[in-house]
Amino acid sequence: MQRAFIIRHDDRGGNGPDDGDMTETLSTQAGSSGAPGASGTPGGRLALLDVLRGTAVLGTLMTNVWVFTTPGAEGAILRGAGGAPGFTSPSDGAETLFRLLADGKFLSMLTILFGVGLAIQFDSAARRGPPWPGTYRGRALFLLAEGTVHFVLVFAWDVLMGYAVTALLVARLLTRSDRARRRVMWWAGGLHLLLMGGLTAALVASGEQGGAGTGGNVPRRVVELYAHGGYPDQIAFRLENAVALRLEPVLSFGLLVFLFLLGVRLYRAGAFGAGTAGRRSRARMLRWGLGLGVPLTALSVLAGPDGFLLGRYCAAPLVAVGYIGLIGAAVDRVRREGWFTKGLTSVGRTALSAYVLQNVLCVLVSYGIGLGLAERLGESGRPWWVMALWAAVCAVLMGGSALWLRRFPRGPLESVQSRVLRR
Repeated sequence: MQRAFIIRHDDRGGNGPDDGDMTETLSTQAGSSGAPGASGTPGGRLALLDVLRGTAVLGTLMTNVWVFTTPGAEGAILRGAGGAPGFTSPSDGAETLFRLLADGKFLSMLTILFGVGLAIQFDSAARRGPPWPGTYRGRALFLLAEGTVHFVLVFAWDVLMGYAVTALLVARLLTRSDRARRRVMWWAGGLHLLLMGGLTAALVASGEQGGAGTGGNVPRRVVELYAHGGYPDQIAFRLENAVALRLEPVLSFGLLVFLFLLGVRLYRAGAFGAGTAGRRSRARMLRWGLGLGVPLTALSVLAGPDGFLLGRYCAAPLVAVGYIGLIGAAVDRVRREGWFTKGLTSVGRTALSAYVLQNVLCVLVSYGIGLGLAERLGESGRPWWVMALWAAVCAVLMGGSALWLRRFPRGPLESVQSRVLRR
């Protein structure tokens, strides 16, 4: 029988909302919105986290939108198709830069913020006094179920399932000493680097490409499936290829643990506060993250397809840390919340709903079960129409979430999740 740990109140770090819902991991408790740089508001929010979370959710779509619009979609990625085309023309260069800005970076940022959300829930439980992890295990399992439904019905490259499994482990680690967490964090990061280095060496030795390329070796039946096939057939395809489609969170599990614990450390160090210490922390994150991450990303690009794993799973997390510092520096200079900042904040407060909805919208626009633009437009106007699709979906999510929050305190999926867990 598992022990239930009672949280020591001296093991807390910073303010956090009192809502114990699992949605805290993606969006903190709805409360009064304040100046973007405020360390907290009467509702207990860290306003910068909402902006970062909204940016991360929309940023993941910068990568995923190319999956939806590639012939063969999810199945094409398994065959190495749909990669960046290089810099052979202005349009190819624009697409490659667009992809490089996002690939792995915003996913890593979202993972760090998920760790922050977990720390917030831990502190919330500490104030209220229940055992930890206690009911959190049920919430994590509920998120795993949500991710499974999302994987089967909407998008094969779902992140929620991996996050839920990692959260179960890290939630236990939060009851341990800081020294123990730090040891696990660096061991997880080191083993991840060894794995990525070994896989890259094996790919180079075998002559296989390490990531998605621009080749067209996708079976015709897979292309037809997403261009003209029925919705049940697409579900069946995901289930038939579930092992391969779920391989990414397995291979990157060490990275997930590392980034979760990094998020906990950054939160407890006050890196998201509005005070001098927070600004100083974000300035260091900006310098070190971009100073190391950008050159390493450039080297992975020069290595060609063989550098894909090192770019996405090693350099990208560093850039993500730099992005957090960069966005934080920009938010520190915002004196009044404008429509753009408000839109990002609204997406951040409804992050779970926004993440699922952006994928649903891209399915309906790109696949044959909807408008079928992936086949109708094809290479015509590419990459510009794909970028326009991303911008349009972002605008819909920013405007829609802002309107929704005028009437409701939570996003739609957040509300459903809260009610189910409450029962």
